[in-house]
Amino acid sequence: MGQNIKHEEIGVTDKRKAYEEKFDAQLQEWNAQIALLKARADKAKAAAKIEYYKTIETMQRKRDTAKGKLDELKSSGDGAWEDLKTGAEKAWAEVKTAFHDAASKF
Repeated sequence: MGQNIKHEEIGVTDKRKAYEEKFDAQLQEWNAQIALLKARADKAKAAAKIEYYKTIETMQRKRDTAKGKLDELKSSGDGAWEDLKTGAEKAWAEVKTAFHDAASKF
């Protein structure tokens, strides 16, 4: 029985690490997309710049919320991690939607 528990702990740790690495990679991708939008905004005409920057601000706010959830996940214990994972996934979905909306708008 002791080995079973140890095996489950290793499984949760590996799963958790993979999950965190996936989120870290996604954050890097979003940072690159925000930088690209900023470059486009800098080249846009005045009226379009306002829309770009409103969108960028929304994306940054949602990204920061998702990063906060990731930080909570990273610092949580294994038991709390499963509970926090649901909140992080919701925040992640909101960021994905914001980025998708921005991509279709511009």
